[in-house]
Amino acid sequence: MKRASVFLADGFEEIEGLTVVDILRRAGVQVDTVSVTGDRTIHGSHQIDVQADFLFEEMDFTQTDMLVLPGGMPGTKYLMEHKGLRSLLQAYHEQGQYIAAICAAPSIFGGLGFLKGRKACCYPSFEEKLEGAEVVQDAVSVDGHVVTSRGMGTAIPFALKLTGLLCGEEKAEEIGRSIIYR
Repeated sequence: MKRASVFLADGFEEIEGLTVVDILRRAGVQVDTVSVTGDRTIHGSHQIDVQADFLFEEMDFTQTDMLVLPGGMPGTKYLMEHKGLRSLLQAYHEQGQYIAAICAAPSIFGGLGFLKGRKACCYPSFEEKLEGAEVVQDAVSVDGHVVTSRGMGTAIPFALKLTGLLCGEEKAEEIGRSIIYR
């Protein structure tokens, strides 16, 4: 069974985080929601509280196939400030394992130097933070093991793309049809 971790911080964009969780779970992926705040209760950017499955410190990521960062502010800022998460992202990037981010969160990849020479997209006002990237306007960009997406309105195509990468395109198509997306 494939496994993904979705990282949550206060001020995360609820639709971007929870759409990924929902669609990947429909596809049979084990999805762990992981708090980087030291508290399991995460306060979304639109005052929707979410209970994370795990605290960052409790997780063993050795069996995790993909790391996913939702955007939103100040959630993106808090994700970037978390030293453990930055180290984990660095390790995954160096090993060529899947890392994915949407909205403002691809700026984290830019700041860590992951986007040099890669195509990437994000929320328009964060494009200058995609350091070294060829900025594209696609809803979702996949360049090797790095997946980026533009924002709340692209959450479903983003989640379906992640499904395709982990479970195959046929499964992504099936899920898309089942939710009346495709």
